Amino acid sequence: MFKKPRGTQDILPVDQPYWNYVRATGPKVAAEFGYERIETPVIESTDLFQRGVGDETDIVQKEMYTFEDNGGDSLTLRPEGTASVCRAYIENGMRNLPQPVRQFYVAPMFRYERPQTGRWRQHHQFGAEAIGDGSAAVDAEIIELGFRYLRELGINDFTLRLNSLADPEERKPYLTKLHDYFSHYEADLPKVDLARLDRAPLRLLDSKEKRTRSIGEDAPQSVDHLGTESRQHWEELLGLLDGLKGIYPEFGYQIDHRLVRGLDYYNRTVFEFEPKDAGGQGTMIAGGRYDPLIEILGGPPTPGIGFGSGIERIILELKAQEVPVPSVEPTYVVIVSVGSARSTAARLAAELRSNRISTVLAPARSFKAQMRYANQVGAVNAVILGERELESGLVAVKPMQTDAPQVEVPLEVLATRLGEG
Repeated sequence: MFKKPRGTQDILPVDQPYWNYVRATGPKVAAEFGYERIETPVIESTDLFQRGVGDETDIVQKEMYTFEDNGGDSLTLRPEGTASVCRAYIENGMRNLPQPVRQFYVAPMFRYERPQTGRWRQHHQFGAEAIGDGSAAVDAEIIELGFRYLRELGINDFTLRLNSLADPEERKPYLTKLHDYFSHYEADLPKVDLARLDRAPLRLLDSKEKRTRSIGEDAPQSVDHLGTESRQHWEELLGLLDGLKGIYPEFGYQIDHRLVRGLDYYNRTVFEFEPKDAGGQGTMIAGGRYDPLIEILGGPPTPGIGFGSGIERIILELKAQEVPVPSVEPTYVVIVSVGSARSTAARLAAELRSNRISTVLAPARSFKAQMRYANQVGAVNAVILGERELESGLVAVKPMQTDAPQVEVPLEVLATRLGEG
């Protein structure tokens, strides 16, 4: 018996109301902020992620699904959305459009990692990117968009964590100090973090290892190493976010000096939304500024900022907070037919569908079994069609969800009557 690959899932009809709700809410909120949808290929050149995400990152070293196609080209299943959107920005000449270019996506991503709650090897993201404007106002805008997205979904009790990673040149002396600090504790570092010490000391700050987190309590902080422009940008952003409190009384943020990013292209602002008391676990939205990325990918120097939000993780939170979501509209009509009325029933089903009335033809079973089927699928009405109905030209319509009485309706006006509800 075949089974789905490890780390993937079947999204069954019972869960589709959640998926429909999230997939509809993200684009709706993004449109209110002037963002337009973009779709990029599921496969990209491997070099796009090696250059953009970074050779030393866990994604490139351990998590990418990479293969050689029949033409000998190395391709990779998209592990994250930002590099692809930036590639599209460069390739399609979007620098000639009014800046910033505001775009959003809803798309699957692929990472080879240990499956766990809310984390799958094939997962789905709603993301937003604003490319071409380096101002703190755009940082505040993208953070507000993430906040509005969660609130529009009905998710409450979450925390916005915020930090600044400075610019790349400013970060070099900071990374040296960070490396020197953790080097004093090499004997105490777990193996996984000891391996990161030389290649990615920043990642030790958000380590999941208790010992490393304890050591990191007194580690140097990135906001203490901001240059003049970075500090001005940071302070302006904090002022803009404070201003949002006057619009959204429930809005707030926490400066978290441990908040970093595992991708090389981030600079300055980084942020995450997570459930309260999550302790850095269960992140619902993660984002930040990536001013170096367009140039890394071969374009002109162009600032950008964005976020990604895992749909699977969002759905877990919707369920945890018992947020009601719109249900899928039930089948409006099940046609129950007996005897020689079967062929007429099939034509009637087609006629009702042509009038935009959702209709299912019950399986060819006994009358009692067909009525049971109509009840099982949650039909609003059962339309009963037999030889007597064919002769009289009247069909019986039995409400299935209420105690309303069964009525007889002329066959030629059935679609009109049902369309009236």
